Amino acid sequence: MWVLGYDSVGSYRKKGEPFFGALIGRYGNRIGKGKFTLDGKEYTLQLNDGVNTLHGGTDGFFSKVWEAKQLDSQKLELSYVSNDGEAGYPGKLDVKVTYTLTDDNALQIDYLATTDKTTVVNLTNHAYFNLNGEGNKTILDHELTIDANAYTPVDSTLIPTGKLTPVAGTAFDFNKAKTIGKSIEESDQQLKFGKGYDHNFVLTHHDGKTPVATVKSPVTGITLEVYTTEPGIQFYSGNFLTGADKDGKGGKSYPHRSAFCLETQHFPDAPNHANFASTVLKPGETYKTSTTYKFLK
Repeated sequence: MWVLGYDSVGSYRKKGEPFFGALIGRYGNRIGKGKFTLDGKEYTLQLNDGVNTLHGGTDGFFSKVWEAKQLDSQKLELSYVSNDGEAGYPGKLDVKVTYTLTDDNALQIDYLATTDKTTVVNLTNHAYFNLNGEGNKTILDHELTIDANAYTPVDSTLIPTGKLTPVAGTAFDFNKAKTIGKSIEESDQQLKFGKGYDHNFVLTHHDGKTPVATVKSPVTGITLEVYTTEPGIQFYSGNFLTGADKDGKGGKSYPHRSAFCLETQHFPDAPNHANFASTVLKPGETYKTSTTYKFLK
């Protein structure tokens, strides 16, 4: 297997669990100081990442039991109703997420949501990959390409500054394939803030038809291609994994930088940055995005 996880449901609910394979919402990634303003009203969220809100807060979608419906032999539909005020977010949000296993070795994830009150929404998936095989001790040897000419730099609490910074000439340039480990130890303030890569990349193309990221394992030869309709992708190099627990699949531990995430998304803290693509959803509108993870060998 190439995706990290547990054998026990209980392990997914333990304190400090790093969102292995989780469905993330109502707002994926971080919101600075857990606050944003909509239509002149300030909303306060749950703080679960120091002074910030991460992946929806302590009552994020990752902690919920969803209604599951198997539509056919290759398709699963998950539904959830997030009530007005849940975790501090306005509006009753009706969500459907459909997982489809395709005939060409891909997992397609389609997200839909509607609201009865103006709100913000940013849904994503938090799978951790190691294409050498989950439980392998490193992903630094994986070759990565990201189709992005800019990224959103962060402050010391990993909240975007609001700038879009060109990747050219920096450790963040993955337009040509290079190993994840090649530049990760460079003397770069951004890498120090993230303890490695934990940054949002501004995608050049996001039509759902062109790969936005490609990763290849030198051990297995397996290649992962990511397609999305989202404008950004968070590349996380597993910097906060410790390997302290041995409750992974088959009793394995997951040490530092033994997995990576490619979380397709709108930008972190977008409600507080007018120059970022809007994450506002209004009554009568439909939130609709799609992401595909395709495996080749």
